[in-house]
Amino acid sequence: MSNVETEQATHRSWLGARSFSSKLLWLTILFVMIAEVLIFVPSVANTRIRWLEDRLNTAGAAAVVIEGVNEMELPQAIQDDTLMATGTKAIALRKDGMFRMIASVDDLPMVTHQYYLASITPLRAVIDAFDTILFGGDRIMRVYGPVGGDPDMIIDLVLEDAPLRHAMLIYGRNVFLLSVLISVITAGLMFFSINRMLIRPVKRVTENMQAFSEDPENPANIIVPGPPVDELAAAEGHLAQMQTRLQQTLKEQRHLADLGLAVSKINHDMRNILTSAQLMSDRLSMVDDPLVKRFAPKLLRTIDRAVGYSSEVMAYGKAREAQPQRRFINLAALAEEVRDIVVEESDPRIEIVLDVDDALEVEADSEQMFRVIYNLVRNAAQAFETDHADDTALVRRITLSAQRSGSVVEIRVADTGPGLPAKARENLFKPFRGSARSGGTGLGLAIARELVLAHGGSISLDDTVIRGAAFQIELPDQPVPLDTFRARA
Repeated sequence: MSNVETEQATHRSWLGARSFSSKLLWLTILFVMIAEVLIFVPSVANTRIRWLEDRLNTAGAAAVVIEGVNEMELPQAIQDDTLMATGTKAIALRKDGMFRMIASVDDLPMVTHQYYLASITPLRAVIDAFDTILFGGDRIMRVYGPVGGDPDMIIDLVLEDAPLRHAMLIYGRNVFLLSVLISVITAGLMFFSINRMLIRPVKRVTENMQAFSEDPENPANIIVPGPPVDELAAAEGHLAQMQTRLQQTLKEQRHLADLGLAVSKINHDMRNILTSAQLMSDRLSMVDDPLVKRFAPKLLRTIDRAVGYSSEVMAYGKAREAQPQRRFINLAALAEEVRDIVVEESDPRIEIVLDVDDALEVEADSEQMFRVIYNLVRNAAQAFETDHADDTALVRRITLSAQRSGSVVEIRVADTGPGLPAKARENLFKPFRGSARSGGTGLGLAIARELVLAHGGSISLDDTVIRGAAFQIELPDQPVPLDTFRARA
């Protein structure tokens, strides 16, 4: 990636962070406002009811006093003062079935709406409240209800709704301003808190990931996780572990790439050398000597395998082996061939014991199965030649055994050597990490496992062995199609 592209990517990341912060801020304000609206709806309805009840109670108190003092009609001046004090157009009192007009204007306007406060439901109160706010201001209301909770004393008022609507609008304005203030304060507190607890750590992780992607092989780009106090800190810890493993993998991949390049250079000349050796071996087989005739076929097969391996030596570098050409082969003959080759190239004190039935057959690729068994037996032989080469008391024995159990052939390679160290057990079957000896690559076990898995089998280390090491291989026969089975029957 060029510097310009890097800067653009960084700019986009910062824009994304600011966009997230702004979204968080506005969403917080929006949610608080929604909560305030949900609170405002019943509260404004309650405000309207309280305002009407206050007018009813005030007029009721005045009506009771006037009704108790004088049952005669009040002078108009006193009525006007009473109406002005209570903010009404007319006041009437119903008591003990009797109706009395306490005070009234000369020209009483026509009533357009009436409300009985004792029977208003919550839903009706909300509807009436918004009806007053949206459409009120020029209405004449009749409001009546009991005074002091006494159902026998009903106060009846006629009044304009303009003062009520004005009071409700002032209340709504105050609630709105207070809601905005609360929303801004709450959003600010949440913004700064979340910015400190979430946005900053996320920015730090994002910047680290960007730096690591630009130079993943630099150890300084591995994030240093903070104390494990929350999920983000735990995520930083997991990211640090992932980056560490990724760097190790990149080193191994680079090692593999360098190895592949070196092998490809060697392979070009090695194939020519092996071809020449093959021609000379063909001529050597014509020599009339018993010892030569005995070893010449084995030498020819060994060189043929070497030529084949040289032609396919890059297969492992591609992390893929050729598909096995499975057919039934004699496992005893294959085991003897492996033993003869390992005996010639190993310490003569090592004893290789074969426990394989001469008639045992396994359905597998002959060359690939030879490589599997050869790698296991050769690794066992090399284990005796490392740190215990001078130990005369050490029993040097390798046992290669096999048996059939139904459609599965079990092959076992066991030795009486020093066994596998802990590091090799942890990295078993891993190239360049699972070697049991100094200087080893661990490719032998990795290749053996890959070939066994290609046959649909399994390979494992027997952990129950106390002395030495033992590898167990299980190879199932290839399923036979029903038509083929009927044809053979």
